[in-house]
Amino acid sequence: MTFEVLGDSPLSVNIDNAVIAGWTGRDQAAVDHHIAELKAIGVAPPSAVPLFYRIGSALLTNDAAIQVVGATSSGEVEPLLLDDGKALFLGLGSDHTDRELEAHSVALSKQVCAKPVAKRLWRYEEVCGHLDEIALRSWIRDEPGTEWTPYQDGGVAKIRPLAGLIETSPFAAGPDRLQPGTAMMCGTLGVLSGGVRPARYFRMQLHDPVLGRTIEHEYESLVLPAVE
Repeated sequence: MTFEVLGDSPLSVNIDNAVIAGWTGRDQAAVDHHIAELKAIGVAPPSAVPLFYRIGSALLTNDAAIQVVGATSSGEVEPLLLDDGKALFLGLGSDHTDRELEAHSVALSKQVCAKPVAKRLWRYEEVCGHLDEIALRSWIRDEPGTEWTPYQDGGVAKIRPLAGLIETSPFAAGPDRLQPGTAMMCGTLGVLSGGVRPARYFRMQLHDPVLGRTIEHEYESLVLPAVE
């Protein structure tokens, strides 16, 4: 995959390991809230927190559209950590998940959907000192040209410290480093209102008020028929 890095040449990296860190809320009450959201749609509580789910690396995509089977999948905004073997970077992704399958198996539900990621990255060393001030948001809508509905709104401060997730992940490679070619999504936020739900369009944002810059990505979910 190729990414833009501010102030540097494009970064091309082969993704060998893709990981989804789940149940990573820093506030246990927020974790319980998200577990309750998913329980409401039939998802069993996790066996432990956090959990690290392996997914196929080919699922990561910069495309503006993904294809999903049936109308039961939805996105969720997450910080993305990526290590190319020379440095660690912070980016933005959506752990798009099949919610119907999630009620059967969380691990399988994460494997069947593409994972959209933004094309821009920041060097981790530039932001690691103020991660808790970085905002994380998402919006949804079902028709082009209509108003976006706020879906998630919070910040990296609501997620377990990223350094701790790196250290406890299955691909840790020392302080603030992952094994070369590893991409890890680091957990999401609770939904503002209305519960977890699908939408045709998903927009997400990572905003750094300290350095005055933003990473954004928007994608469309193209629904394929669920043939029985």
